[in-house]
Amino acid sequence: METDPSLVLVEDDAAFAKVLRRSLERRGYQVYWCDSLDGLRALLETVPFAYAVVDLKLGNGSGLECVRELHANDPETRIVVLTGFASIATAVEAIKLGACHYLAKPSNTDDIEAAFERTEGDPSIALGARATSLKTLEWERIHETLAETGFNISETARRLGMHRRTLARKLEKKQVP
Repeated sequence: METDPSLVLVEDDAAFAKVLRRSLERRGYQVYWCDSLDGLRALLETVPFAYAVVDLKLGNGSGLECVRELHANDPETRIVVLTGFASIATAVEAIKLGACHYLAKPSNTDDIEAAFERTEGDPSIALGARATSLKTLEWERIHETLAETGFNISETARRLGMHRRTLARKLEKKQVP
């Protein structure tokens, strides 16, 4: 690893960002923090980044847009998407847009650094034999539609044929695998 590599942290939860930033700085990264796509664009004008940690769900939009912007700016940037709203659909889109890895919260700094270092897939990873539950299928369909609509809750609810408040309540609940 180079001396004091630059890292951008795109996270709208200021308290979580502060903790993660300190941890990454202790490991030798020069960390820049922003909480939105606009903030990231401003940073990209002045600083080249070797690494990025991007939250999937930002208060004012999708972290997938940030992944696209980072990758377009420098395809060599190692981008890890970190999310509490993990789904197959958003994982696939994050990788297609240029992320090198996708981690579900809770993840720690060790997990993030390991993700930066992984350059190839692992074909020996265990395949789950358990059938997917209805709740998991519903969760994945909701998040796939959210990604398609750019995380617009009203449009997602319309496409899924449910009331907006019902969708909001489902999103507030923790996923049950």
